[in-house]
Amino acid sequence: MHINGVRLLHDRFPTDCSYPFNLEIFRKTDWIGFFRPITFFIGENGTGKSTLLRAIAKKCNISIWEDERRLKFHFNRYEDEMFRYIDVEWSGKQVAGSFFSSEMFRYFAEILDEWAIADPGTLSYFGNDSLRTRSHGQSHMMFYTSRYQREGLFLLDEPENALSPRTQIELLHLLRKATSRDNVQFLIATHSPILLAYPGADIYSFDRTPIQKVGYEETEYYRAYRDFLNHREKYLDWS
Repeated sequence: MHINGVRLLHDRFPTDCSYPFNLEIFRKTDWIGFFRPITFFIGENGTGKSTLLRAIAKKCNISIWEDERRLKFHFNRYEDEMFRYIDVEWSGKQVAGSFFSSEMFRYFAEILDEWAIADPGTLSYFGNDSLRTRSHGQSHMMFYTSRYQREGLFLLDEPENALSPRTQIELLHLLRKATSRDNVQFLIATHSPILLAYPGADIYSFDRTPIQKVGYEETEYYRAYRDFLNHREKYLDWS
């Protein structure tokens, strides 16, 4: 493992009234350990899994590609400050890595095109073609296939968003191929029961306080999909 875990310094939180510092799970979780090449974060929307993933990326000096900031009706000055209140334990020297989220991917692809105008060789890392010439899902898979051939620490925020179920299975195989090499570690926030089925991965639930490790068949995603597929008539009875 490149990083052994992350410690939440909740005794130093600057406030308990604003997100994300008002979340009980962050105030009652001391440590999350990383013991396997792939660790998943799961939980309902708003539970803080993507926020913690971003904080880890920032603490590890991994760039997060983002579009220019827009004005918000409700400004929260604490929103992007979580990284200041965590400690990341490296197992050795710090390594390079990358952060992926589907919401930032369009911006990354646009910037890549601008670079390619000046240096077409930039696209050699992505099949010698613009990421914007493919479908949303195809461009995501092109990015994954090229980026995860290298060693490093890779953080992914809901990578399944643009992928069909069949393509999510392709991503599973890609992750398996990547982790068959040494010096590769993934932290992935997801809602996908397909990705969560990766053999031997650790799954941390942000729906429990403190954040806890759970088994695959204990996850709400597995249970919800299983029950719907087995008893869909019950869920579709709107009478």
